[in-house]
Amino acid sequence: EDDIKLGAWLNTQRQQKKKGDLDDFRKKRLEDVGALRSEKWENNYRLQMERNEITWNKMLNLLKIFKECKGHCSVPRSHMANGKSLGNWLQKQRCKKKKGDLDAFREKQLEDVGIVWNILSEQWEKNFLLLSNFQQREGHSNVPKKSHRKWYEAW
Repeated sequence: EDDIKLGAWLNTQRQQKKKGDLDDFRKKRLEDVGALRSEKWENNYRLQMERNEITWNKMLNLLKIFKECKGHCSVPRSHMANGKSLGNWLQKQRCKKKKGDLDAFREKQLEDVGIVWNILSEQWEKNFLLLSNFQQREGHSNVPKKSHRKWYEAW
């Protein structure tokens, strides 16, 4: 394989296909072994990408509506909007970002809406603020584990 520079040869075949210079017999043989994408495959791929873009825009709009109504983007995982699982979708976007698989443009779109990437860190900060306020009000930080009334309701 290395002696005949197989990769360079295959690249030439792909270029010939693109120019329309590859005969149908060779094109079919290369498609059959997965070296070339068929026109049908490319059309299906294009349609799938269009569907993904439409779905992305719908979900992003649902997130914007959620934020308008609730004032934040901390969507519960089980939250449904217009029959769509907005919470699960948002969690998938967080996972994609963590893995480095989220498109930079989409990441920016989510950040512009106000998404919090690390919800555990955000929750910790919120709870610490509540504790700090409790300590200032009560003069101590001994918050009871159980209470019939939430200690922060007094604010």
